Order: sequence, then C-alpha cells, then structure tokens
Amino acid sequence: MRACRSCLFLIALTGAAAAPGLRQVWSQALAPAAAIAEATNRGASIPDFSGIWSHPYLTGFEMPFSGPGPVLNTSRSPSGVANFQKLVGDHTNPILQPWAAEVVKQHGKISLAGVGYPTPSNQCWPGGVPYVFWDFLMQMFQEPDRITMIYRHGNEVRRVRMNAPHPAQVVPSWYGDSVGHYEGDTLVIDTVGIKVGPFAMVDMYGTPHTEALHVVERYRLIDYADAKEAIARNDKENFRVRQDGFDPDYRGKVLQLQFAVEDPGAFTMPWSSMITYRRAIGEWTDLICAENRHEYFAGRDSAVPTADRPDF
Repeated sequence: MRACRSCLFLIALTGAAAAPGLRQVWSQALAPAAAIAEATNRGASIPDFSGIWSHPYLTGFEMPFSGPGPVLNTSRSPSGVANFQKLVGDHTNPILQPWAAEVVKQHGKISLAGVGYPTPSNQCWPGGVPYVFWDFLMQMFQEPDRITMIYRHGNEVRRVRMNAPHPAQVVPSWYGDSVGHYEGDTLVIDTVGIKVGPFAMVDMYGTPHTEALHVVERYRLIDYADAKEAIARNDKENFRVRQDGFDPDYRGKVLQLQFAVEDPGAFTMPWSSMITYRRAIGEWTDLICAENRHEYFAGRDSAVPTADRPDF
C-alpha cells in the first residue's frame, strides 16, 4: 500500500499558577508510594478498565468543562467541525509561550499552503503523551502491579508501574516514566521524562514541548447518560471518522479520560483536555506504519527511526 506521508494526516487508510483542581490532581498523583498503597488497599473495588476502547474523532482532544484547554483547529469544514485535512492550530491560545506559538503558527502556514508537515504519525515515530491520545483505538491490560496500554496506529505501547514512585533520576524515553495508582474508582497515571525528539509535539498542530513536560491522566468509567454532554460537544468540535471499531448506538459504560498538562518550558500555564472512549466492536487490527517509507508526493523517504548500531 502506498504511504502518503506528505499528507496532513495519515489515517490508516491506510509560570502561571495552576487552577485549584489541577493542583489537587498533581499533588495526589505525586503522593508517596506508601500513601498510594494504603489508599489502594482500603477495600474499594477496582473498576475493570481492561479491553479495547474507541473514540473515532480527529484530532480527538476535547475541551475541558472549565479552565484553559488545548490548541484547536482554526480551519473549519462547511459543517463547522475542525477540518482535519487542513491542520491550522490556533497560535493565539494563551497557554502558549511566544516561541511555542510561533512554532504552531509556522505549522499552520505550511498547512494553508496545501503541504503536509511531519508529525510522529506520518513519520513513524513514537508519539508520546498526550500526542498519542488522538489514536482511535486503545487496548488496556490491567494487572495488580502494572497497566499496559497499546495504541493501534503503529502498535505503540505504554507501560505503567502501579503503586510506585518515579526514580530519583528519570532517563528520558519516548513515553516517559509512568506510575499509577487508584483513587477510589479512578485510575491515575503520572508521567514525566518524555523524550524530546525531532518531531516532539503534544498534538497534531505541532504544539511543542520540552523535557519538563508533565502529564497526569485520570480514567473513570461513567454511565453513558453522564457522558452525553461531552460527546455532544465533541461532535461539534472534531470530525467523526467512519470505522468498523466504533458503534454509534453504544449506550453502555463510557471510559472518560481527563488529562492535565504542565510544561513551564513551553506553556504559560497548565491546561487540560478530555477523551471520551466507548467500547470498541470488531477485532483488533494491526496498523504498521513503516511498511513503505517513501513519500510519493514529496519524492523522498520519511525519517523513520533507525538504530545507530546493530542490537546484536
């Protein structure tokens, strides 16, 4: 299959103070391991988050119910939703430091000229968090001492250690060091040490990040009725893709991810966003990005990661 890595998106066709709520999220997520373990063992039942979850939206990020939110697309389709064929991030969003706003602006200019710019997805690089949350399908494997999360596009894998602190010295990696714990019915994942690579960005609009990036995720199972407002708002913001893994008539439990982002190197303030997942239907299918690294429209090869030396 020909790869269109010059396209705007490859779809498997294939210092301000934080708001009180965010401060609470971060302080809880960074609690000592002993306190985490004690809270986990108080007899509260742990929800079953395991299985395959779907959100068929591009580019996926939802606005929070309150407070600063992510960069959104200023390019709109006739229906009013974000135009995923032309990714023009709002560089005037006040969360952006001037240099970061300029990066977003330059990516938007490339899009407006009708040319695709490199992203982790179309260059076959690991996306890191929160970038990878755009992916339509996520599979979670839940064990007492670890959580494993697989994202379908490129089979990207995250590993979360449960009831453990971050090491004193974190070695940067593509998905960072992730530790988790339960707060009642909520799975909390805290991630630091996300590596900065040649295509480092937190979203599809090229919004950059630095080594100081800190992401806290909170996952909860909620009734569909309680998620209707978030779903309706997302339908007005993001383009819904037709795909086999999503049942539009699903009315069961919804997995709601609320995540907070902090990076004093790139952002003027912490901000937050959401992803609303529903149970996926059908079988899990693998999408391998690097089968053909040639960009036919640009007449060049993508910058697929390569090893400096043999593994053995």
